[in-house]
Amino acid sequence: MTTHDTVVIGGGAMGSATAWQLALRGRDVLLLEQFEPGHVRGASHGRSRNFNIAYAQPEYVELLVEAARLWRELEEQSGTALLDQVGIVNSGRPADYPVVAEALAAVGFDAEFVDPVEAARRWPGIRFESTVLFNPQAGRLDADASVTALQRVAAAHGAEIRHHTKVLRVDVTADDSVTLEVDTAGVLSTIVARRVVVTAGAWTSTLLDGIAPVPRLVVTQEQPAHFAVTDDSFTWPGFNLAPPPGDDYWYSGVYGMFTPGQGVKAGWHGVGPVVDPDRRSFEPEPVQFAALERFAREWLPGVDPTRAAPISCTYTTSPDSNFVLDRSGPIIVGAGFSGHGFKFTPAIGRVLADLADGAHPSSHFFAFR
Repeated sequence: MTTHDTVVIGGGAMGSATAWQLALRGRDVLLLEQFEPGHVRGASHGRSRNFNIAYAQPEYVELLVEAARLWRELEEQSGTALLDQVGIVNSGRPADYPVVAEALAAVGFDAEFVDPVEAARRWPGIRFESTVLFNPQAGRLDADASVTALQRVAAAHGAEIRHHTKVLRVDVTADDSVTLEVDTAGVLSTIVARRVVVTAGAWTSTLLDGIAPVPRLVVTQEQPAHFAVTDDSFTWPGFNLAPPPGDDYWYSGVYGMFTPGQGVKAGWHGVGPVVDPDRRSFEPEPVQFAALERFAREWLPGVDPTRAAPISCTYTTSPDSNFVLDRSGPIIVGAGFSGHGFKFTPAIGRVLADLADGAHPSSHFFAFR
């Protein structure tokens, strides 16, 4: 049996960021990840994520400001470029844009309104039919490199990172004591911790059943794809396009970005089939994939819609699509990132580290509901 001050369960982006923040404070922290480094079974793998700043809710805007600063701190500490501010274009919901622009301007982010004709001139690989909100300080994050950097700097500050270690059971034995039964590459052992932070993504509900009042979380297999680029005459921004009237094949709005070396990534948001994370097919649902190809053909003139490489990842979605960042006794939970959490990663790590250190939640917005 080993004893630690804080154990973090789940070595994806959020858990790695929490380990980093705790290690910076000199805490004794152990990060447990059930799979190998760089695995593709969760939600933190791949080369690209949008750093989309088009939010109006104060709780998210506040986190964005902090995340933007902490991404740069992480780059400096790790010596790794992670955030490329190529901008993001948002189109299809012009009624929302003035509110978003006002919220962003209040914290120093730029927001430019662009008519569709000018937008087509600037970004000819994307079709626009309504006013565009352009955020030049938004951009693209390298997800794989981010997780690697977080774990490297956490370890450099004293965190222990342990892969191939699955937590089989969590038992709260006292206000300041949690016992974990773990399997490390076939070897069973027991770990005791004063605090446990659970950032287990799709495995959260199973792990915490009866342990913490986590709201219902739905796990889906999302199925974006990379499309081959045919127009590289401009710098591709990230994009978020809302369904236009009459195009009833859209399952949801579409997000996307250029991924260096792989093409333009595009995908529906949060509408994939519900799955057991341990029994996924990793194969795209054919009807949704055909609709995505049609989207690319009609709305991305800068790609070849016939040359698509499917991707598979999971979303773990809360009932209202807001994050769950809360504490129940010695158990701290970061969950329900609902397909829009990655951009906030380092700030979420700070929030969870604060909770592990005994702080009360700064906002009820992300509390257990």
